Amino acid sequence: MTILSGRFRSRKINTNPNLPYRPTKARVRKSLFDSLIPYQYERVLDLFSGSDILGFEAASRGSNSITFVENNHRIMGLLKQNAHLLNGPEYTFVQNNVFDYIKTPSVFDLIFADPPYKKYELLTLIEKVSKLLDDGGKFILECTKDQDPVYGAKIVDYGKSRLLTWEKI
Repeated sequence: MTILSGRFRSRKINTNPNLPYRPTKARVRKSLFDSLIPYQYERVLDLFSGSDILGFEAASRGSNSITFVENNHRIMGLLKQNAHLLNGPEYTFVQNNVFDYIKTPSVFDLIFADPPYKKYELLTLIEKVSKLLDDGGKFILECTKDQDPVYGAKIVDYGKSRLLTWEKI
């Protein structure tokens, strides 16, 4: 996978087709980050990190602190390898269940969540993650297109994927 823009533009991150994740497609990433222009999100949280492409794209575009939360130890090892290739921002790696991690009182400017499709109760995730947003922060959740919209989210569909976005005002 290739980073699309910013200081790490055109750099490839290592992926492994044998690991259990579903990377966000380039077209979706481009549209997502274009919607965030001008990009000014210092503290980013990447939940269900998987391939880590969203967090590293944020790092490339100027975020200074990216926290990756991933439960799978093999995926976590790949995350750390990729971070070593993309020096600059402060990376934090948390190998934990996302629902345990979000009980931690932290605040972020931008939060991504891309859970395995139809595996988790999204309303619970949305309620808890929204409490971690700083004023003016955004929470972006990737789910399936047939997922019902919730809590007045901005909705954008890409093929079978849906991005739901909330902003804390």
